[in-house]
Amino acid sequence: MPPRALEPAGIALVDKPAGPSSFAVIAEVRRRTRARTGHAGTLDPFATGLLVVLSGWATKLQPCFVGLDKRYLTEIDLRATTTTGDPEGAILEGHEPPAGSARGARLDALRGEVDLPIPAASAVKIDGERAYRLARRGVEVEMPVRRSTIRALELVGAGEGLATLDLHVSSGTYIRAIATALGGHCRTLRRLEVGPFSVDDANPLQLIDPADAFARLDSGAQARAPKDALQRMALA
Repeated sequence: MPPRALEPAGIALVDKPAGPSSFAVIAEVRRRTRARTGHAGTLDPFATGLLVVLSGWATKLQPCFVGLDKRYLTEIDLRATTTTGDPEGAILEGHEPPAGSARGARLDALRGEVDLPIPAASAVKIDGERAYRLARRGVEVEMPVRRSTIRALELVGAGEGLATLDLHVSSGTYIRAIATALGGHCRTLRRLEVGPFSVDDANPLQLIDPADAFARLDSGAQARAPKDALQRMALA
């Protein structure tokens, strides 16, 4: 059984490298603190960037953190789609990338409220089983559609069939689904922000005091705090 200590309590901001799973990175924080550990959302192994890790009794604040908006920087290869929407999947179809005007029209269609199929290589459960496990066995299923809010989508670089996007999106948005909708796949993906927290402030050796982190959240996120967590912060 993993350690269940309630101290030290706090929020760690970790800059995940490409390669290891998010759970391996979170486990490293747990080994160091020897405390109960949770998270506010994971990243795929190929992706890098900000993981918000909750330590000790601060795991009680998880409902406040899991629904936060996120900001990403991604380089999309518009010349091919893959089975996973990222470089780890097999190529489904190769094609010429869209010209500038066609690319702009596709980007415009992805701003605001959009409905996108959840990628097959995701942790969503289909009939009680994780979708990525079905995909690994070659089982084809019709993936559900999820409504997301793309608050900002900016083209910050382009060339040789590639497009680099800076996106500010609602929680639960799959950037790989956006890449697929554009006719391509993510070559790289980096999470820059989770709510008010930035990867520029990442330091896995530092725990932000739970009350200080809580104070940075907007009122909607704070309203999701359970009463016992508020009591621990002397806010109830």
